[in-house]
Amino acid sequence: MPVIAVDAMGGDYAPSVVIDGVGEWLERYPQGGSLLLVGDEAQVQAELKRIGKAADPRLTVVHAPEVIRMDDAPASAVRSKRRSSINVAVDLVKQGKAQAFFSAGNTGACVASTVLKWRTLPGIFRPGIATVFPSPEGNFVLLDAGSTVDCDPLNLMHYAVMGDVYCRHILGKAEPRIGLLNVGGEDAKGNDLAKESFKMLSGMDSLNFIGNVEGHDLFGGRVDVVVCDCFVGNVVLKTCESLAHAISQMIRTNLSKNLMRKAGYLLSRGAYVELKQMVDCAEFGGAPLLGVDGVCIIGHGSSCARAVRNGIRVAAEFVQHQVNTRITERVRAIGLAPAPAAGTPG
Repeated sequence: MPVIAVDAMGGDYAPSVVIDGVGEWLERYPQGGSLLLVGDEAQVQAELKRIGKAADPRLTVVHAPEVIRMDDAPASAVRSKRRSSINVAVDLVKQGKAQAFFSAGNTGACVASTVLKWRTLPGIFRPGIATVFPSPEGNFVLLDAGSTVDCDPLNLMHYAVMGDVYCRHILGKAEPRIGLLNVGGEDAKGNDLAKESFKMLSGMDSLNFIGNVEGHDLFGGRVDVVVCDCFVGNVVLKTCESLAHAISQMIRTNLSKNLMRKAGYLLSRGAYVELKQMVDCAEFGGAPLLGVDGVCIIGHGSSCARAVRNGIRVAAEFVQHQVNTRITERVRAIGLAPAPAAGTPG
């Protein structure tokens, strides 16, 4: 069973909500492995005592006296706060004391620390955050959703390969359809990055590249892996999150306008609850940072306890499915990275 390092101080409501999520995970997954809770020891122990888990044998508290705040500049904070919960947790994975790292803290700091300490997988130059979106036709994954603002066509090709592997082994899709997010479906559409990326992806026979996809294609069941740069991907992510919240609020407001609508809601409440669960980001828990030489799952800063619980679950699944090994094998198979020398581990 995997050992997962959890940033107990990461997120808008840490450490209390993080520890609540840890408690839920312990109850839901009694055989799920063990956790290293990284943060201010006194605060973490107090929270564990509050939920009655201070003596749980599956939990170990690792002291980290510093915290990287959400508004800290990521790169400088990683360098200056060497004993922060993020840095200490990343070090635990590097030292082999944990197999994965989960944080709902500063995304940029998680990226900077893991790239600095773990480096990237062979053949991968820049990592990408892979975010799963729900749709009526099944989930799809988009990357990069928030890791690297400036990238080139080769980076986007790497995202396509990593997204393909993730979609196969985590989402269970045998032949993922890969699309390049663009302003039009025609081959010659887009800026220089999009045009050059289209050419490179079109020449990749090992990928099921279906061409350019537009925003209206994302939720129509046409594509399984959506490739884009971080700027576009993060705008899509934040817009979808905001839209889902706005629609939920509008439905709630309109259903409460009169007694007839309230009665209708009671009759169809199960469908509304199911729909809310489908679009709730807490169900997905966190997004993997693909391409780093280790397992890093990044949760939303406003993660609730359920999101933390599911983020830890995602980290365990990532380890169990050996996604990084699969990515490395795939990258080598298509010639993007050299094979290991004879007698050296793969």
